[in-house]
Amino acid sequence: MSANLSHLDRLEAESLHIFREVAAECRNPVMLYSIGKDSSVMLHLARKAFHPAPPPFPLLHVDTTWKFRDMYAFRNRMAAEAGMELIVHVNQEGVAAGLNPFDHGANYTRVMKTEGLKQALDRHHFDAAFGGARRDEEKSRAKERIFSFRSKSHGWDPRNQRPEIWRLYNTLIHEGESMRVFPLSNWTELDIWTYIERENIPLVPLYFAAERPVVKRDDQWIMVDDERMRLMPGEVPQQRLIRFRTLGCYPLTGAVESTATTLAEVVMETMGATQSERGGRAIDREASASMERKKREGYF
Repeated sequence: MSANLSHLDRLEAESLHIFREVAAECRNPVMLYSIGKDSSVMLHLARKAFHPAPPPFPLLHVDTTWKFRDMYAFRNRMAAEAGMELIVHVNQEGVAAGLNPFDHGANYTRVMKTEGLKQALDRHHFDAAFGGARRDEEKSRAKERIFSFRSKSHGWDPRNQRPEIWRLYNTLIHEGESMRVFPLSNWTELDIWTYIERENIPLVPLYFAAERPVVKRDDQWIMVDDERMRLMPGEVPQQRLIRFRTLGCYPLTGAVESTATTLAEVVMETMGATQSERGGRAIDREASASMERKKREGYF
């Protein structure tokens, strides 16, 4: 790799290599697409890796049915622009059981996300799934290899992962096993934002500050995105200038007050941030080992 490459050039080159390595070595890969900023960077890199052809794998969105309305519109537009097949999977068992983020907490996440992902991977027999996780996000993610192996039941054992020396990746798996592959492992939140600014990558508008209806709940600003939002006694939606650092199911994702309406302003705000990026995710406020436990059970 040339010594003249910038920090972002090196990260980009590593990610492009990972995409091409998987396409060359794996039988049936897929890209997990959660519609957030990391997914947007991953999609941009995948398109770059195989340009002028579209990436040789589909997008998979495991839909909990509780995403922001702006996310659904953006998902459909970007899949069409990329010329990629979009597979949307909903765990119908969870829908039939009436699971929702207000009443069922961690069980809702387990059924609609973890079990939904396992169903989709099994149904389509995917042997490698690209994910947008980064090591700087959360301590269990820091343990992941770039090529992270999963058992036949999609279990993850952090003590039983293959070494990755000199960017050499071992893609051999037994029948029924699979891999999660993380092309953004070595990126930070600030890398993501500066790369989005450099490449002018399209994003869901929710990442930029605007007046939106919110309620204050458990020290978080929760956006009232549709008629399904349940208001607690005494809660009255108010207009606030907010944006999101991370996106998930809207009743479980807190916004931050911000005046950043441009990419340059978001980059500056990120450089001065003192709170963790995922501090607004209610599902991350469970026991300290909850993310690792979910990953061991098959969470992406």
